[in-house]
Amino acid sequence: MDFKNFKMPYSINPDYAKKTAYFSMEFAIDQSLKIYSGGLGFLAGSHMKSAYNLKQDFVGIGILWKYGYYDQSRNMDQTLNPIWTKKMYSFLEDTGIKFQIEIHNAPVWVKVWYLAPETFKTCPMFFLSTDVPENDHLSKTICHKLYDANESTKVAQYILLGKGGAKLLDEMNFEREVYHLNEAHGLPAAFYLLRKYGGDLAKVKEKLVFTTHTPEEAGNEKHNIHLCHDMSYFCGLTIDEVKTIEGVEDDKFNHSLCALRMARVANGVSQLHGVVSREMWNKYEGICEIKSITNAQEFKYWADKALYQHKEDGDNVEFDIRKAYLKKRAFRIVADQTGNMFDPKVLTIVWARRFAGYKRADLLLADKERFRKMLSNKEHPVQIIWAGKPYPMDYGSISTFNNLVEESKNHKNMAVLTGYELSLSKSLKQGSDIWLNNPRVPREASGTSGMTAAMNGSVNLSTDDGWIPEFAKHGENSFVVPKADYDNWPTLEQDQFDLNNLYEVLENEIIPAYYEKPDQWRKIVHTSMDDVKTQFNSDRMADEYYKLMY
Repeated sequence: MDFKNFKMPYSINPDYAKKTAYFSMEFAIDQSLKIYSGGLGFLAGSHMKSAYNLKQDFVGIGILWKYGYYDQSRNMDQTLNPIWTKKMYSFLEDTGIKFQIEIHNAPVWVKVWYLAPETFKTCPMFFLSTDVPENDHLSKTICHKLYDANESTKVAQYILLGKGGAKLLDEMNFEREVYHLNEAHGLPAAFYLLRKYGGDLAKVKEKLVFTTHTPEEAGNEKHNIHLCHDMSYFCGLTIDEVKTIEGVEDDKFNHSLCALRMARVANGVSQLHGVVSREMWNKYEGICEIKSITNAQEFKYWADKALYQHKEDGDNVEFDIRKAYLKKRAFRIVADQTGNMFDPKVLTIVWARRFAGYKRADLLLADKERFRKMLSNKEHPVQIIWAGKPYPMDYGSISTFNNLVEESKNHKNMAVLTGYELSLSKSLKQGSDIWLNNPRVPREASGTSGMTAAMNGSVNLSTDDGWIPEFAKHGENSFVVPKADYDNWPTLEQDQFDLNNLYEVLENEIIPAYYEKPDQWRKIVHTSMDDVKTQFNSDRMADEYYKLMY
């Protein structure tokens, strides 16, 4: 293939002919390609697959992380031990393209790898690497660890993604009409375009669209503007020129705010998140319109086809047999990792996602007595599994993970698993009856894991956040705890309210229904599978991006 004059490798559906490039720090495409950490990557991976399904004129641009995010292993006492292992991928193609970009006022070589559509059924994808012999050691490390803890390295990574990705499109003579930034990490692409178009911001705006995933201002990344300038983030603009574009006087450069002022249109990732984002950002002048496009996941990749088939056939016996088999298969992983033997007949709750403070992984344990009572109930037994990766430098979340491990030593029906990536995620969704999600409202922008759980016959138990308000019908397709007064109550009171309500729903609705009304329970599972199938399939989402954004 001639990458210097790249052409789309499949014929384009005329409904999706707008030429688009999508920039993201992470993509979860296949278990074997470890370049993602959590929800942002799961979302981006599904988007790439749906772009392929719909034959859109669409390419993905990311970074080839040499050590991935990290590999989650255990210390001798079972607690968390992050390790970094060099990754190798024979299925990526060397494009032969190498070029230089400026980082920290010095030229850095960038090498480009290609993921062909047929490998994992995605749109064409390109991955950038600085780990080449021509670079000095420091430059090589830019693409070593996803979300590196060092601030300068992190800024260099954003420059690699944005400036490197935009320059790659020029190197390939591959004209794009839309530059879609999935989060503000790739924002240097906008400054690259600004220089390319001789400072014409209106021309940049025509091309730039932006997806924000962070529902609170503090969570949006800010770095010292002088550091960013010294790192060559702004492609030659002076600090005063940048401040004029960003519209802020102080020295904290707010990546998301700047993206909202340089983009033609932006979106939040659920209806609720769109509302929250508009409230949060509208106090600033000159920002673009913020729409809502709810995240989704690719049905073809995630859904258990046999479960759906038995449901369509109205064969409840085979449906139950299949679900029991999926549970049994997932429980082999539990036994392998923890030595605990779980029973497929027992109601199984799973909490699995990225560990972060606001997601409150250990909320159920805040009432130790109630937790112990639930886990020791012989008449209506419960099994519970936790899994997920804390950020390797987030010591609060690591401590939560380790506390759960310690607690699990007291219960043979509680397990904490490591290695939460695509493969384990799929197994746990298939092996769970209840997918537990209890973030503080409205901190979860979307939270897509519950969608793929529902695609595998698992019922959501959630606080009313993210995508849940668009999906949930309490007692019909899911269970939702009532809302606390999140505006006026102190955090401790909110947590207590949510904790009590989670237990109320578990003890009085979910557990009795599962054991005493199996037909009613199966109906809830079926309704959940029906309701998630189309509306939360990423084909719908990829279609909406074209219609509403591009």
